[in-house]
Amino acid sequence: MEEGLVNVKRALVSVFDKTGIETLGNALVQHGIAVLSTGGTAAALRRAGVHVIDVQDVTKWPEMLGGRVKTLHPAIHGGLLANRSEEEHLKQLSNHNIDPIDMVVCNLYAFDKAVASGEPFEGCIEMIDIGGPTMVRAAAKNCDSVAVVTDPGQYADIIAELADHHGALSRNTRRHLAAEAFRRTCQYDAAVATYLAEQTKGDTKAIDVRTYEIAGQLRYGANPHQKPACFQTLFGHGTPFRVVNGKPGYINLMDALNAWQLVCELEVALRLPAAASFKHVSPAGAAIGLPLSKELLQAYEINASELSDQATAYVRARGADPLSSYGDFVAISGVLDVSTAKLLQFEVSDGVIAAGFEPEALEILKAKKKGAYLILEGNVDYEPPNDEIKEVFGVALRQNRNNVKVTQELLTHDIRTTAGISTDAARDLLIATITVKYTQSNSVCYAVDGQVVGVGAGQQSRVDCVKLAGRKVDTWRARTHPKVLALNFKPGVKKQARINARVAYISNDMTVKEKKLWDDLFETVPEPFTAGECRSWAQSFSGVCLSSDAFFPFRDNIDQAVKHGVTFVTQPGGSVQDDAVITACNDYNIGMSFTGLRLFHH
Repeated sequence: MEEGLVNVKRALVSVFDKTGIETLGNALVQHGIAVLSTGGTAAALRRAGVHVIDVQDVTKWPEMLGGRVKTLHPAIHGGLLANRSEEEHLKQLSNHNIDPIDMVVCNLYAFDKAVASGEPFEGCIEMIDIGGPTMVRAAAKNCDSVAVVTDPGQYADIIAELADHHGALSRNTRRHLAAEAFRRTCQYDAAVATYLAEQTKGDTKAIDVRTYEIAGQLRYGANPHQKPACFQTLFGHGTPFRVVNGKPGYINLMDALNAWQLVCELEVALRLPAAASFKHVSPAGAAIGLPLSKELLQAYEINASELSDQATAYVRARGADPLSSYGDFVAISGVLDVSTAKLLQFEVSDGVIAAGFEPEALEILKAKKKGAYLILEGNVDYEPPNDEIKEVFGVALRQNRNNVKVTQELLTHDIRTTAGISTDAARDLLIATITVKYTQSNSVCYAVDGQVVGVGAGQQSRVDCVKLAGRKVDTWRARTHPKVLALNFKPGVKKQARINARVAYISNDMTVKEKKLWDDLFETVPEPFTAGECRSWAQSFSGVCLSSDAFFPFRDNIDQAVKHGVTFVTQPGGSVQDDAVITACNDYNIGMSFTGLRLFHH
């Protein structure tokens, strides 16, 4: 027999949310449990055929003050708080003709909904529950004797356990229910305190209490010495993902949560499968599922016949900056298919988040990293809270969540240059702008042909962002140069080594010792790929789109961007140098729009 079983003989049922109460009431009666109740709950139970004892028949005192006083009576709270292992407690109950109560079923007035509805102060005050929290806390304190049920979602498990144990509940269940009860009253009190503080601004120090529940453990924090670590979710909001396989780390989840938002926004905006590759809380690449050219297929070492549209999006995202994507976290907007899983199978990656997984795809992924590959299932129906809080050095910074929707209309409605913005450019500007929304600032993003081709993240100077990302664009372009495609590696050179070698060849900045090791990778040492050849190749292309998370402060950003094939630009505008930046765009026949929308991300 399970330890600590207590037979439930009397249950007090008084609920605001009456969902499922008829089913629970009938289950209690089937086990011979006497049901005490009040007001509307008693009426609902009686309509369901449940025999009910009115609380006022127990207290010998009528409900009063418009229902404010119902259960606040020694006949109720004595029955809840008496410690059944204390002889003196039981003696006092007997002396006062008080019977023990073994279960409380109570959920609280919906105070938060009253506030959210705009109810005036007097109406909100009436929705502050007094008797309910008092009963809940009393029962929870005495959890070794009393069970407290505070949520209709708990009813099914309670009914099942009562059936398994012939009308009894275990100590473990009662203690678990007590923890849930105190968590709910804590959240309830916090909501009331916050509301009242807001109503008395200037007289009362404003407070903001948020209740979190620990949703899971992390391997460690940002660094291995930062232990223990966990992830928590705001109470009542659920979790935006489910851990399917593996154990997450702190940075894994920072990457996953940002990448998941990015790909979901891309798919909604463009109605195509989307993928992203994240490292250290910024994207290395992002893309939608558009067909690849034969040159890109060769550069990415991919067989087109094996690719679904989703897999193509992933290939593009991973292929944008494969040096940075080494050991990345991947996000896929839909249900991850076998085609994509077969590609991920051989890439060095820390984990993946997707809306779901085809069965065969899931088995492929579970085999990665000796079974430790992190797999998260994103919740497409998750609704995040409107505000978000970040703690830094003991200070909590609160802001509204950046839930602005980036649309093609936003990016094309205010064109400030002689040249316009084409349909394909509007698509690529959208990809670049959604990407900078989830990139550490300052940031810019270059995109073309449905994919990101260069991200400049986290630089203090915007022109350095433009230059950094521009070098990535040139490298991405050069990977399709005939000399780069023709590199003849020795048999057995692994894919990542080939990628690294091609980038080193394009960069042309190896030390003597580095060059010697590089030479050993080839059957025949290739002719150098000169800086002039790289520049010439990069300048032979155009149509690249550039998005910036904040305004360009000087025209030098445009002077640098044009070197990397930029033909279209979008930015918030608002600089005192806007006219000079517009002039620069007109000088180079670049089409530029202003959005009026800054997208800093930290």
